[in-house]
Amino acid sequence: MSEGFYFNVETGEVEQGKQSSWSSRLGPYDTREAAEHALATARERNAAWDEEDRRDAQD
Repeated sequence: MSEGFYFNVETGEVEQGKQSSWSSRLGPYDTREAAEHALATARERNAAWDEEDRRDAQD
């Protein structure tokens, strides 16, 4: 089984496997391409969660 791909937030590079500290990486992702888009994915998820929190606060 593959260790997956990670995006290193300090270097901006994709790594295969756990090469850097847990505090510096996002993942694991199944593909290199998915890891390359890690920051965009995180932004999209955060925006969705923020919107969900706003709706819950209005209820």
